[in-house]
Amino acid sequence: MGLFDIAPDATPDDDAVERAHDPRRWTVPQQANRPEVADAAVFTVAEGGIAARGAPEDADIEAAPGILAQGVYAGTGPEQHLLEGPRWTVLGVDPPVAGGRRYLDLYSGVLHHTETAGGQDFRSLRFACADRPGLHVLRVEADAGRLDPGPPLHPPPPESGVRHTELAAVSPHPGAETRCLRVESDDTGGGIAAAASQRLTAADGTARLDRITACATDADGGGASRALRELRHAWEAGVDELLTQHRRVWARRWSAVGIELPDDPEVELGVRFALFQLWNNAGAHGESAVGARGISGSGYRGHVFWDADAFVLPAMASIDPAAAEAMIAYRLRRLPGARARARADGRVGARFPWESAADGFDVTPRSGFLGGTEVPILTGDLEEHITADVAWAVDHFAEWCGRPDFAHTTARELLTETAAYWAARVRVDADGRGHIDRVIGPDEYHETVDDNAYTNVMARWNLRRAARLHPRNTEEAAEFARWRELAEHIVDQAHPDGRYEQFAGYFELEPLTMADVGARPPVAVDVLFGQRRVTGSQLIKQPDVLMLHHLVPEETVPGSLPVNLDFYGPRTAHGSSLSPAAMAALLARAGRADAALEMLRAALRLDLDDRTGSTAVGLHMATVAGVWQAILTGFAGVRVRDGVLRVRPVLPDRWPRLRLAFHCLGRRIRLDITHTGVGVHSDGPVTVAVGDRAAHPVVGAAWWPTDEETP
Repeated sequence: MGLFDIAPDATPDDDAVERAHDPRRWTVPQQANRPEVADAAVFTVAEGGIAARGAPEDADIEAAPGILAQGVYAGTGPEQHLLEGPRWTVLGVDPPVAGGRRYLDLYSGVLHHTETAGGQDFRSLRFACADRPGLHVLRVEADAGRLDPGPPLHPPPPESGVRHTELAAVSPHPGAETRCLRVESDDTGGGIAAAASQRLTAADGTARLDRITACATDADGGGASRALRELRHAWEAGVDELLTQHRRVWARRWSAVGIELPDDPEVELGVRFALFQLWNNAGAHGESAVGARGISGSGYRGHVFWDADAFVLPAMASIDPAAAEAMIAYRLRRLPGARARARADGRVGARFPWESAADGFDVTPRSGFLGGTEVPILTGDLEEHITADVAWAVDHFAEWCGRPDFAHTTARELLTETAAYWAARVRVDADGRGHIDRVIGPDEYHETVDDNAYTNVMARWNLRRAARLHPRNTEEAAEFARWRELAEHIVDQAHPDGRYEQFAGYFELEPLTMADVGARPPVAVDVLFGQRRVTGSQLIKQPDVLMLHHLVPEETVPGSLPVNLDFYGPRTAHGSSLSPAAMAALLARAGRADAALEMLRAALRLDLDDRTGSTAVGLHMATVAGVWQAILTGFAGVRVRDGVLRVRPVLPDRWPRLRLAFHCLGRRIRLDITHTGVGVHSDGPVTVAVGDRAAHPVVGAAWWPTDEETP
């Protein structure tokens, strides 16, 4: 049984797991060029939307992070932020751990901490149970008398508008110390309940501490009872059994989704880390509010941006379709807030906010600091493309997962109401051309522009997509016809040479490139050279026009990707974490595999090397997701159109072979890509097209040699 065994109910036996699990290809260690404060995010373990950041067990209590839960916020307005729950990893170690080594075993989903100096003995392992969401386990072994566990739970620091309550708890095991805490926000009504129990034993000069914590979100007041019930069941199983079952779940995950690239171990490990943290930070089912830093930290206060829809959701659709659907559920349940925003703007339909949190109303800050100077933040008012991005995510999910009914039923209102917003937003001039004035595109260095190509074309796509739905009556049929007509007349900024002008007047700006200013990407050039200089130039923060080729290539002029890469690539500062991975995918699709690989490496190291200096407040989820998308849709060239899995791979010279496993069209797919051909394996019937060849049904496995026309 290999790593990518596709038997639907396969449970890897222990020998098979050991053969697949070479620690050198699965271990993320501490490293000298990553600050220790960033390790808390890198070493996050989570399950079911509840996370424990990876601070060491012997950290000072003031530095120990509390539990974070997806979608649970405190505060109001722009200050609304992820609620910090109880702290459960703290314990006393005397003497303190010296020269400790910490590492994350991706294959088994376990964080390890061992002492490597001072003649002392200290070992710990920590994991979030993959088969029991909300259950976290810690085991510590040290020289007898060295451990001082303290209470198994500590409340978070005091915060205005947040209450914590200690509740009665019956110990689930003789000799175990138990505590139950509930943390609640007065402003949002959200809460986190945690029940923890621990037992300290000693034998043969070694002390062992087992601590189990059960967590539950608590908007209804029943979270504590659920947590206590789960805690009791966990103690009945015991830590050893919990660990065994946890490892089995991770082995099954890696058999269904993953990468094998032994000729480039740095990329292979980086992609596996990305997949691991996507499962951790975006793997919740039911409803999932994926913030820009996930639940690996409190960066951006846990607010949900377009990152979730345009970057994370497409990745999750191929990793765990139910988790992607949960992200859509978050948007669907916040349609009332989007409708209210459209009405406040004097329009119909639904306009999604640039930053969203608990209730779906806009929580974008009104000001911030750029190089120490306070500046207004206009994205909440002007970066409207997110409305089309949300609609695109819904359609992508339906297409990728082979569920066309989803767009016609569950997501119908979202598609039609976002289209209605754009129909009201577009200004039609005397010549009948449609314009969208005063916006901010993905670039963000240039504000309050007219006819941003990305915004306009995404709005056009949104109108066309909604108009393809089956009308319910003659009135709706007439409205759909108006949308199709309007879409045909929206200015898209395409020029005869294939270039798209980023916005009206962009080509008249100072034609600076990154080479002209002597700056090597990635760099925040607005900080380096000042906002005024950058705004007056053609330098851009991240792909803008190129995002059209990334998300809706069918809406762009055929063959226009290379010329736009040639023009916008040298002008891109990659001042956003979203940028390198998206550019890697585009370069690969353009057949520039070696340039794509260079950009992919930059994305892979963004958090692992803390290249932005901000990983301490959370992983960059758009980068994490973009890495997987660059591999899957860039180098492997995978797309889904009209129910057909299309594969057009481009491999760098140094990669003789790339093997991938993922979910698509309701199937578990494996690709085996070499320079001599493409192998496709599926656990059920699927229609496949490789390169420019005709689509063929595949049942089981098929091979397309590079030098032949048919499989």
